[in-house]
Amino acid sequence: MPFSGLSGFISCLDKNGELNRIKSFVNPVLEVAEITDRVTKNGGKALLFENNGTQFPLLINAYGSDKRMAMALGREDLGSISDDLNFIIERLILSDKSGLGILASLKNLSRLANFFPARIRRKGKCQKVIYNDPDLSVLPVLKCWPHDGGRYITLPLVHTKHPVTGKTNVGMYRMQILDNNTTGMHWQRHKTGAAHFEAWKETGKKMPVTVTLGGDPSYAYCASAPLPENVDEYILAGFLRRKKVKLVKCITNELYVPSDSDIVIEGYVDPMEDPVPEGPFGDHTGFYSLIDNYPRFHITCITHSTKAVYPATIVGIPPQEDAWLTKATEMIFLTPVRLTLQPEIIDFHMPDAGVAHNLVIVRIKKSYPGQGKKVISSLLGAGQMMFTKYIILTSGEIDIRNYGILTQHLLQNTDVRTDLLFSSGPLDVLDHSSGRPAMGGKLGIDGTVKTQEETQDRDVQADSGSIIDKPVLEMITQTVKSAGGDLNLATGSILIFSVNQESVPDSLYDVKKAIKEYKGSNIRLVLAVDNTVDVNDLSMVAWQVMGNSDCSRDIELISGRMLFIDGTIKAFMKGGFRRRWPEVVCSSSVTIGEIDRKWESLGLGHLIQSPSLRYSKLVRGDSAEFMPPSK
Repeated sequence: MPFSGLSGFISCLDKNGELNRIKSFVNPVLEVAEITDRVTKNGGKALLFENNGTQFPLLINAYGSDKRMAMALGREDLGSISDDLNFIIERLILSDKSGLGILASLKNLSRLANFFPARIRRKGKCQKVIYNDPDLSVLPVLKCWPHDGGRYITLPLVHTKHPVTGKTNVGMYRMQILDNNTTGMHWQRHKTGAAHFEAWKETGKKMPVTVTLGGDPSYAYCASAPLPENVDEYILAGFLRRKKVKLVKCITNELYVPSDSDIVIEGYVDPMEDPVPEGPFGDHTGFYSLIDNYPRFHITCITHSTKAVYPATIVGIPPQEDAWLTKATEMIFLTPVRLTLQPEIIDFHMPDAGVAHNLVIVRIKKSYPGQGKKVISSLLGAGQMMFTKYIILTSGEIDIRNYGILTQHLLQNTDVRTDLLFSSGPLDVLDHSSGRPAMGGKLGIDGTVKTQEETQDRDVQADSGSIIDKPVLEMITQTVKSAGGDLNLATGSILIFSVNQESVPDSLYDVKKAIKEYKGSNIRLVLAVDNTVDVNDLSMVAWQVMGNSDCSRDIELISGRMLFIDGTIKAFMKGGFRRRWPEVVCSSSVTIGEIDRKWESLGLGHLIQSPSLRYSKLVRGDSAEFMPPSK
């Protein structure tokens, strides 16, 4: 069912036992984020901070479970959305062109039109209270992590319009508070908001921008969903909530926003104005995104409803609340991808450790040789999939969310000599591993079951569970220990090791040399990480390896059999790294201690230890940027 503002959604969460109300005072600066990090990573409820120093309750972790994600989209379960999309797409796009087919398409188009947004002339619920002298300090805006550049609005719906075509867009771009009436506007170069901004430059006029917060919880999902450019986000919202979105005109510009928004921040961006430094920010990659220049957003008016709630989210080391937004995308967009792009796709999955753009796992129905590589090539050019760094293809009856089974499948069906597809192209702006910003190497792994034509001259060896010969294992182990690291033989085929490059500069080379010297090794995959990484924590290893590697620089085939991936910090590279290297995102010991002392008063049950304690060894300095010691 649709919700009229966040207060209705909160009542529903409360009724279903999915909400914790926190009545004791919690500071939006650092404390809210530390509490939320503990609750989210332990499968906890949505949190409503009712005492935060402002008049607005603060809602967070509202999407942080499968149940709440479905509730936010007005459904019992997300599977029903996929079924509805399948019905509509098959009839609108794939129907026959006969008279009956055309009539059926028109009927379903009429049904879809019921979800199109509608403009209303009267003022909306979001405009009950109007501040013509806007002051952002009235909002409980978060500072999430200790080295953030300031407070950030983290769940904004940014409305823009193309000056020529009139096409509108709703995007989600973080906003750093610069002062009481200006913010940074972090729309990255690949985003539609940035494209609109470039178009406004040509006009020489100020660009109207309006930001909404809250409203029906489906709006935030739609703003983050991977929709094609120029597809109205509120059509998707109307479809999800089965009710059209009502839009009202803003007070100080010509944009239209949902009537049931909780808070509306109106203003403009001046394309003729110099950009301003924005950042650092503890990002969804688990690393800080560092200072860069972005446009300044000037605020002309703030309005809100009478029972307005301030929505927020935090990002950082996965999993965070955005993991459930990603899971919803997997289910909702499988049908459009399958029916309009790649009909052989059965399922796809973006693991938490891959932070959405570093890893996509795809299962296909395979029927001819070379099909796996064909799908890889197609996906790397499809919408936001273009940012993907690693793509893994599978086939057959396999659960791609069971990583043990998936690993075994890949070991049995992948020959590193023939089944790897290297390329280069655009990367997410937040990727820090490549030597060139926003572009770098990519790797597609064809782990599908091979046809007869594909099995000639192959070197695929099933993992029998056997281990390396004991003398060889002792030699490699001794080399790793000498390099100040640790070793984990995860299976008879996968070796994970760590090295201390800060103390032993040639450690990575020494271990690699020791591995190369054993020609008969059963090892098929070798992963290198820094000595601060727990090699027995496979999720941590996967996150670090994918985040720190560039596929065009950090991958090597050893003896034509072993795939070696260097997931270490590149700041230790000989000659240095050409870009700044970010630190890992963790709470400070001061904030952790403060929340430990405050925990009993929060009413959240037994003490949950800070997740930052698990990752604190990864932090090497006291800033957002890691600076290796000078030689």
